[in-house]
Amino acid sequence: PRAKRLASEFGLQWLHLYGFEKSDEKSPRHFPTFGSLKGSMREETVLFLADIFQNNRSILELVDADFTWLNGDMAKHYGMAGVDGPAWRRVEGTRKNGRGGILTLAATLSQQSGASRTSPILRGNWVSEVLLGEKLPRPPKDVPQLPEDEADTANLTVRQLVEKHSSDARCAVCHQRVDPIGFSLEAYDAIGRYRTRDLANRPIDTKAKLKDGTELDGIDGLRRMLTTTRRDAFVRQFCRKVLGYALGRSTQIADEPLLDRMVKRLESNNYRFGELVTEIVISQPFREIRGKDAVAEQ
Repeated sequence: PRAKRLASEFGLQWLHLYGFEKSDEKSPRHFPTFGSLKGSMREETVLFLADIFQNNRSILELVDADFTWLNGDMAKHYGMAGVDGPAWRRVEGTRKNGRGGILTLAATLSQQSGASRTSPILRGNWVSEVLLGEKLPRPPKDVPQLPEDEADTANLTVRQLVEKHSSDARCAVCHQRVDPIGFSLEAYDAIGRYRTRDLANRPIDTKAKLKDGTELDGIDGLRRMLTTTRRDAFVRQFCRKVLGYALGRSTQIADEPLLDRMVKRLESNNYRFGELVTEIVISQPFREIRGKDAVAEQ
């Protein structure tokens, strides 16, 4: 129960999914099943995170897992056979179906999309800020909005629209960082279903190249980047988020030595989640919460 509560409280906050089940931002015309599925999408996320936490798994599996939790409704949504009925169960070997890890959850993919189309910009920005801890400036106020319906875009794919939009010199610097990441997730529609063609029956292109030359080819390329070349940034950002949750405040410069110890302990212990928790609970900031004495004296 504690692991599941950590998943539903910390986990959903971290992934920007708190209150997801109340979302009504999807177009019923384009995605009529979303309303009945959003509660199950949330539950899959919670069960997956709780599995990582409770079973002391590597935090790298947060992005590179080969399993998820499914019931009949979610299995049908994902086009995966062999799971029927309302009961939730752990399903192994999901990577071959394009599933496994937070990047491929229907909830995260839906949340970082528009009402009737995907959004490479939102998805790329989410990975950059939430998973890697990068701070990106807000876009200029007068930047024109992209069309909402990907089937009504003057014969341009969402990717082509974004590339055209990103050619604006004011926007190019940030878009060079986030767009390739978002393009690598274009094989998933606005409610997280795998696809090879968009709503206008145009082929999907998931190949992209980051500014540093790193090539991404769909979800596998993105997973590889987060667990190899950008692993240190991902691990430290996750440590920062868990520590902030444990302390009930944002992390500060004074917390950097503790973060260093957390990262080092993870590296020495196969990145197992329990090692991160142990380092937090034996730390001085956690054991001596600021303001405790002042409250006791009142």
